[in-house]
Amino acid sequence: MFSGIVEEAATVVSLEKEKDNLHITMLCSFADELKIDQSISHNGVCLTVVKKDKDTYTVTAIRETLEKSNLGLLKPGDKVNLERSARLDGRLDGHMVQGHVDQTAVCTDVTESGGSWYYTFGYEPAQDDYITVEKGSVSVNGVSLTVVNSQPKSFQVAIIPFTYEMTNFHQIKKGTVVNLEFDILGKYIAKIVRQILGKV
Repeated sequence: MFSGIVEEAATVVSLEKEKDNLHITMLCSFADELKIDQSISHNGVCLTVVKKDKDTYTVTAIRETLEKSNLGLLKPGDKVNLERSARLDGRLDGHMVQGHVDQTAVCTDVTESGGSWYYTFGYEPAQDDYITVEKGSVSVNGVSLTVVNSQPKSFQVAIIPFTYEMTNFHQIKKGTVVNLEFDILGKYIAKIVRQILGKV
């Protein structure tokens, strides 16, 4: 479980294909604190540490993860948003993020607005419960954000300067593919409503 509060935008060092799997090695300031088998969110995708060194560590993404996320598009030098799992003895500053990416979206517009930025993302809902609501929560590349201008197949988020600099949002431009995780509470409610209406 994660909170969507990114700790670091770390750098991809190397990528190694092995059959349908992709081994991703990251250069990270807290790599020496990590343990083998630890869960870390990468652009919102929960992956397990399988190897580590003093300054780097490696995780493995399987075929389904690569098909549902933007991790298969990574190149050495790209920045990836990282977050270690949430602690039960701390405050939940973002929202409940599982690290289970639902699908990708495409950035359709970036607008600067007096020191902040509005990003618009478009997507084709893979399921009926993949929706946003006005002022609701959504995870974009692992970042917990508040939805504005919610539409059936698009939404906007407003990015403050701190988030712009500390995450990979400063690299997102029109055409960039991002990972989405819709709010888990909203998904449960949507499914319950469909069951009540006999649509499942």
